[in-house]
Amino acid sequence: MHLLKVRVGSWQFSPGVWPTLAALFFFVLTLELGNWQLGRAEAKRALQDRYDVALREAPIHVGGEPLDPESVLYRKLEVRGVFDAAHTILLDNRIYQGVAGYHVLTPLMIEGGSLAILVNRGWVAVGRSRAQPPFPPTPEGTVHLEGIAVDPHSRYLELAPTAPQGRVWQNLDFARYAASTRLRLQPVMLLQTSALADGLRRDWPRPDAGVTMHEGYAIQWYGLAATLAVLWLVLNIRRHAGDDS
Repeated sequence: MHLLKVRVGSWQFSPGVWPTLAALFFFVLTLELGNWQLGRAEAKRALQDRYDVALREAPIHVGGEPLDPESVLYRKLEVRGVFDAAHTILLDNRIYQGVAGYHVLTPLMIEGGSLAILVNRGWVAVGRSRAQPPFPPTPEGTVHLEGIAVDPHSRYLELAPTAPQGRVWQNLDFARYAASTRLRLQPVMLLQTSALADGLRRDWPRPDAGVTMHEGYAIQWYGLAATLAVLWLVLNIRRHAGDDS
């Protein structure tokens, strides 16, 4: 069954119903995927604007009351307290300038209350062997920190909810960490920017990375949609059966 038959000279355009429906389905699908990628790029661009504005604002003081994570995300924070070194964990497989290492996470007991805030203190190299994780020094006594509030929930895929082994975690499960340490944690994590004598690297990437990646994916999906349209046209044009070849 054909939708229509159009003849021009010795050539005939006669698309079939089912091939046309299939081509239309995948054409619309690829267009929607391209639009979705452009939407993601726009969201990342808006995040970049929010981040740039937040960096110019005065830091928010973190006290004994829980923070609203939506209102402080990517804002500068300041906090005073004492590090709880006993609950330090190392997040594995963190790469810095092509070198494998760990992110060092330590809770800070906030001065004047019972809450703590989890602090990503920075990056440290693996060292000679993964069998002996590094022990970066933890500042003692009351410290004053500044940093950026980020979402503590990991965006890395975990194949199974396996329990962490010792101090080295493959991924941060914030709820699991809070349960295992029995600490009352603020709902955000602090990316420390304050300089302390601990040997850690704190060259944090921007949280809005990925705009050009999403734009590139969108172009690929739109290109695939255009390819499908061209193939549908070409495959449904053939020489009329009554003409000589």
